[in-house]
Amino acid sequence: MKLIFKSIFIISFLFLFYNCTTDKKNEVLVLGTIHGGHLTAKEFSVEKLIKLIQEINPDVILTEIPPNKFDEAMKGFKRDDSISEPRVMRFPEYTKVIFPLSKTMPFTIIPTAGWSRSMALDRQKKLRAISKDSTRTADWKKYTKANKRSDSIMAITGNKNDPYFIHTNTYDSIYNISLKVYNELFNEELGLGGWDNINIAHYWNIEKALEKYKNQNKRILITYGAGHKLWFLKELRKRDDIKLLELKPFLDKLK
Repeated sequence: MKLIFKSIFIISFLFLFYNCTTDKKNEVLVLGTIHGGHLTAKEFSVEKLIKLIQEINPDVILTEIPPNKFDEAMKGFKRDDSISEPRVMRFPEYTKVIFPLSKTMPFTIIPTAGWSRSMALDRQKKLRAISKDSTRTADWKKYTKANKRSDSIMAITGNKNDPYFIHTNTYDSIYNISLKVYNELFNEELGLGGWDNINIAHYWNIEKALEKYKNQNKRILITYGAGHKLWFLKELRKRDDIKLLELKPFLDKLK
């Protein structure tokens, strides 16, 4: 009889422990941005992005900002409400949306980009060399053809800047037409600047942040260029310690 009660106690404890842990799972959303496009696209304007993030109301925002550039950007913003750090100022989603919102919303901004200027310059140099290498003509044609095909299909949809469309599997599959070829042909050759390689670097920083806040019942928003979304979602779906949310319900609330 004692053994039965002991077993029931252990099972009940494990059940309660599991439920407590599950209840504390963080909610994670991946928001694909269009960088400079937010300045011109009415469908996904700066104003709409502001309202969307207010609706999401995140506790933490993981950003496409290199950790070694963040302090300088934040220092400038706190000093005169503007950002002069070259890398960060390229992205209106940060200069006109997230940094300004941080003054009225209590979220934490975490820089997670694995990018560096030396990597970008090296990638540009290598791609330029490949494009001019007569022994790589076939590879370069295959790459440019995939780019054109991806662009033409995206253009046919007529809604490449629509946030609803950006956050669909269809968008990812079209975008991936060119990225898949680019990755297969050049990832290893481009070293740290290759497509898989740079995403690994980004995601390594993202994972560090997810581990830091693990099971704290937070809402974590990941903001990167929309092309990275497919790569990140594939990895995030492997985790059983988060609740991966869709963006559509938040977009619906803006109507």
